[in-house]
Amino acid sequence: MGKRFTVLVGLLLCMIPMRACTSLIVGKKASVDGSVIVSYNADSYGLYGFLYHRNAGKHLPGSKRRINCWDTNEYLGDIPEQEYTYNVVGNMNEHQVTIVESTFGGRKELLDTLRGPGAPKIDYGSLIYIGLERSRTAREAIKVMTDLVAQYGYASSGESFTIADAEEAWIMDMIGKGPGGHGAVWVAVRIPDDCISGHANQSRIRKFDMSDKENVMYSSDVVSFAREKGYYKGPNKDFSFSDAYSPTDFESAHFCDARIWSFFRAYNPEINKYQDYIMGKSKEAMPLYIKPNRLLSVNEICECMRDHYDNTFMEMAKDAGAGMYESPYRPTPLTFKVGDKLYYNERPISTQQTAFTTVAQMRSWFPSWIGGVQWFGTDDANMIAYTPVYCCTTDIPKCLAGGTASDIKFSWDSSFWVCNWISNMIYMKYNLMIADLREVQNDLEGMYHKEQPNVERKAKELYDDDPQLVQTYLTNYSNDCANKTFKRWKKLGEFLLVKYNDMTVRPVKKNSIGEWEFKKTKFGYGEEPTRVGYPKPMQEDIVKKTGDRFLVPSENHDKK
Repeated sequence: MGKRFTVLVGLLLCMIPMRACTSLIVGKKASVDGSVIVSYNADSYGLYGFLYHRNAGKHLPGSKRRINCWDTNEYLGDIPEQEYTYNVVGNMNEHQVTIVESTFGGRKELLDTLRGPGAPKIDYGSLIYIGLERSRTAREAIKVMTDLVAQYGYASSGESFTIADAEEAWIMDMIGKGPGGHGAVWVAVRIPDDCISGHANQSRIRKFDMSDKENVMYSSDVVSFAREKGYYKGPNKDFSFSDAYSPTDFESAHFCDARIWSFFRAYNPEINKYQDYIMGKSKEAMPLYIKPNRLLSVNEICECMRDHYDNTFMEMAKDAGAGMYESPYRPTPLTFKVGDKLYYNERPISTQQTAFTTVAQMRSWFPSWIGGVQWFGTDDANMIAYTPVYCCTTDIPKCLAGGTASDIKFSWDSSFWVCNWISNMIYMKYNLMIADLREVQNDLEGMYHKEQPNVERKAKELYDDDPQLVQTYLTNYSNDCANKTFKRWKKLGEFLLVKYNDMTVRPVKKNSIGEWEFKKTKFGYGEEPTRVGYPKPMQEDIVKKTGDRFLVPSENHDKK
């Protein structure tokens, strides 16, 4: 194909909403210990999960920052580098600034499809990481990000960003202006400290108070551009960003906002009244944020990231799609046709296509290098152990590093692939196997949370003597935890493969040090495995659907 067409296709691919993610937010007065908490599941088929890292740097005059599209690796251009940039680990920098996202897409005509001179250079992934490299606070990050798209153009579709630090959290919704429009329209709203919020692939900011300069920021043309395009005709005070730029339909309410509904309802039963909204029967949308009926912990947010609409009418382990092992996972695409009717599967927070997951904890009473910690894992949040990584970390262990493997290259040294090896075993026999994973998961996470106060007490003592000492100490601790989790997870995979081999279950027992081992006969062989057969409901369903097709003649009932 011609060069002109190739460049256009590459840019269009960059702007396709490739990732369908979830972010939950807890204000500092809504958490048990005063932490600001932000979570993120990076969900995308084909995305390789690893721990991003870019060291702090001092750059020479004239230095350039290369921009590659996060989704496709397409080269978009170069921009001038800032003189100083900060250490970034995962989605947090050394000042505890945290930025995550979810793609809402929005109006398709607002994708900027220009190529060549004047084409947009900044995609949403670059906004995240350059924002982290150049900001010391959430407010500064918002300015950095919006200045970047104003100057260099916006090369992605509509995005929601969570932007937080140790004091506050914001949601910013942003969308481009279409081919030749250059830049983006956007609005950012501060989440009250005593509230929780979240977004999951649907623009969540509707009406906002334009006079509240302390808690609201927006582009100067956010309303006028909507009027110009014919999206809105009313007064400024009634303007809704979401209604103008990403109108809600059944899919965005049910597949996207329903994830936030599930989170909200767990901490405020009044949110149950929005059930009609998430079912597409009402236009009364949920509020952007709510006050929870109790304070939340990091552990609870980790569990929220594992949600499958548990204990709701949408619970996934109980319907026909769950299969005989009551799996809360479904094959995709989300919709399927039978005859001329379209049906759907649920789309929960926890999903098989998560590449990496993080729960970021930011604390103002510590020096930033100690206060900022991400609880990180590669693969589905339900199937990993969240492991601590401190924001001052300067070295990434091989198991979490980006170059260890890829989306199409397996490696036993890669946490992503070892975690996927295990989860893909369990997906097929969920209720038979999940308890084995849960035991190891709880053990590791419990150990890390128990260690946290002592680790941070020692870190503070080192920091008071020499801050560089704490950076080395917490880097080593973070890497030790990652390697410990990785080693334990490989051992878990080996155990599961043997225990559940050939659709059987081998008998096990706890040894003297509390570890599982396989039972042996007195001659040293493994004891005979149990053939578990179908669960009772499955047996009954087979008979119901096949009648006497598999009926054993009565005279043979007592024979094996």
